[in-house]
Amino acid sequence: MATEFVQRWEQELDFLDVHYHVNPDTYTRRFNSVQAGREYQKLRGGVVLKSHLGCACAAARTAIDEGLPVFGSIVLNQIAGGLSVRAIQSALAHYDTKQNGRLIVHLPTIVPNKHRSTLVRKYHNDAIQKYALQELSISDASGKLKPQMQDILQFCKEHDVVLSSGHASRAEVEALVEAADVVGGVRVMLNQPANPITGMDANALKALGSYDWLYVEQTALTVLLGYQTIEDFGAVLDGVHNAIYSSDLGQTSQMLPMQWLSHSQDWFATVGLSQQQVTAAMLHKPLAMLSP
Repeated sequence: MATEFVQRWEQELDFLDVHYHVNPDTYTRRFNSVQAGREYQKLRGGVVLKSHLGCACAAARTAIDEGLPVFGSIVLNQIAGGLSVRAIQSALAHYDTKQNGRLIVHLPTIVPNKHRSTLVRKYHNDAIQKYALQELSISDASGKLKPQMQDILQFCKEHDVVLSSGHASRAEVEALVEAADVVGGVRVMLNQPANPITGMDANALKALGSYDWLYVEQTALTVLLGYQTIEDFGAVLDGVHNAIYSSDLGQTSQMLPMQWLSHSQDWFATVGLSQQQVTAAMLHKPLAMLSP
């Protein structure tokens, strides 16, 4: 039976984009939280805000107070407090879980790596390069998850928080899934695992197992940037358990939400997804993940 949270939002929304960047962020974005909320509301969609600077919950709250279908998140980058339960507590203090469901907590997205994005972007201000780009890994030099990860997993279990893998490596993702399985009761979302830092295709994702608590995010951006083939895109949405479709947009050089929806429909037709599969990936699965 659907929860009250799911019932409410299934009546109000046709889709929920769980990954959209707004100002303020490390890079200049197209919209702020209210502007983004208005764009999505016009499309009968909802949007989860994301910022590499950390907590987007206060910005989401401003949009929510304007009656907009906006949800928040936090990224545990070093500038926001790093691998800290305290940072999550602060985000929850800004959030209304009864109205907006479980908070998404992203593990670090500014991590040690050799990949350089092909996106053309501009830093939001001069302080970004000074203070906000310190790299942080969830594993130690031996490859094991850092001790703080156990505290974070336990906190997420006890406080109905969704833990996202951030820009973890494939080995870190596999270790995270194993650790979450041991702890039990934690909802985990693999954050755009087709990105070059993680590098997991549909077969690798299927090999993780079909856990009810594990959700896999397929973004438009990994295809748009050529990091992922349209065939693998289809294989994820057609065959990976609990696959969720999002945009990972908001960049000034990328398409508007309306254009993303239109472009996505063309992709869905190309890979042969049914409308039932599309609705599941864009509405039912995201809401199930966030449902308290």
